[in-house]
Amino acid sequence: MPTAPDDPLLDALLDSWERNNRILINLLRLVPPDLLDSWPAPASPSIGELFAHVHYVRLVFVLEDAPECARPLPEDEYAVERDVARFEEMLNESAAAVAQAVRGRIAAGRAMETHYDHPILMLQHLIWHEGYHHGQIKLALKLAGRPLSDKEVGRGTWGVWMLKGVS
Repeated sequence: MPTAPDDPLLDALLDSWERNNRILINLLRLVPPDLLDSWPAPASPSIGELFAHVHYVRLVFVLEDAPECARPLPEDEYAVERDVARFEEMLNESAAAVAQAVRGRIAAGRAMETHYDHPILMLQHLIWHEGYHHGQIKLALKLAGRPLSDKEVGRGTWGVWMLKGVS
């Protein structure tokens, strides 16, 4: 494996993963609870189901690719948690499992079991996947007549990525 477990580059990549999770949680906090059942299009998952799906997908990939870091899977991929604080805990737990899986596989010099040519590719895939659903959630809010303005969401999303000293 070309990346050492204590490599500053790996630390920066795992920091980007933590920031990605923080952005998702910041978005969750901005969603009015009465809109968790809104969806971006008919027959699409609702906002709440999209957050649940993100949590589930993280855990499935850890289970399939680094089973030594697996956590229990929810029974239903799309089960909406109505308690926002509990939803945050779930997202933090699944984000930690992903980080542990990536760091552990790199430290052990082991490839992932099922997917990905390198453990870091799992991070990249999940960040892309979650950005996609982030956009769907914002679209659903807009279609429900309750869009988030750049002022409301900017520092908690783009600022987490781009502003120096913000983490």
